[in-house]
Amino acid sequence: MKFEYPLQTGTLIKRYKRFLADIETDKGAITIHCPNTGSMKGCAEPGSRVWFWDSGNPKRKYRHSWELVENQFGHLIGINTNRANHLIKEAITNKVLNNFEFDTIKSEVPYGEEKSRIDLLLTYQNKNIWVEVKNTTLLEIDETSDTQGYFPDAVTSRGTKHLRELMAQVEKGDRAVLVFCVQHLGIKTVKAAAHIDPVYAEKLKQVADAGVEIIAAQTLITDNEITVIGELPFVF
Repeated sequence: MKFEYPLQTGTLIKRYKRFLADIETDKGAITIHCPNTGSMKGCAEPGSRVWFWDSGNPKRKYRHSWELVENQFGHLIGINTNRANHLIKEAITNKVLNNFEFDTIKSEVPYGEEKSRIDLLLTYQNKNIWVEVKNTTLLEIDETSDTQGYFPDAVTSRGTKHLRELMAQVEKGDRAVLVFCVQHLGIKTVKAAAHIDPVYAEKLKQVADAGVEIIAAQTLITDNEITVIGELPFVF
């Protein structure tokens, strides 16, 4: 997936109110839109180098949008959560993720008893394949690993609801897949963040035992594009 606009660089001053960030550029400080409502733990340290783009739209209150950040270890991270669904759809369509066959593919389809929307709905030989996508950017480095990624980066009751919805589809006889889209060049394995959200971690183990498939998708990130290049191990 190539970026629609050329990326410009700056230095993060601060991220605040979830949707806003102040950055310093060679033309002075500006406020830009932050397309990430999560905690962004480890991805929003003041002084970090950031990449952003200019929509050129004077009607937008904040015409610039944040796209990438570089952490203190030199890892590029894609912070735009809106990219994840498109990246996985592109990877499935281009058969980069090889365990998907499909006749049709749709996005944002309402489903489930808890009134959710599935990120991608595939059909294959008259059977549904429900695909939920989670953007994954939390890397925690300790004495045991410097490549371990986690999801979630904050407590997520919404994420737990999605797990229940996926398991319900498996119980009906359909296939359900949870894809962690890893937009972080430092992450090499993924696991549930039980130390952050133990309820989510326990539910994830339960739905996996019930037949929900778990995939971690690896991306390649440059200042021109982000592309899914394969899979990473998921560790329980």
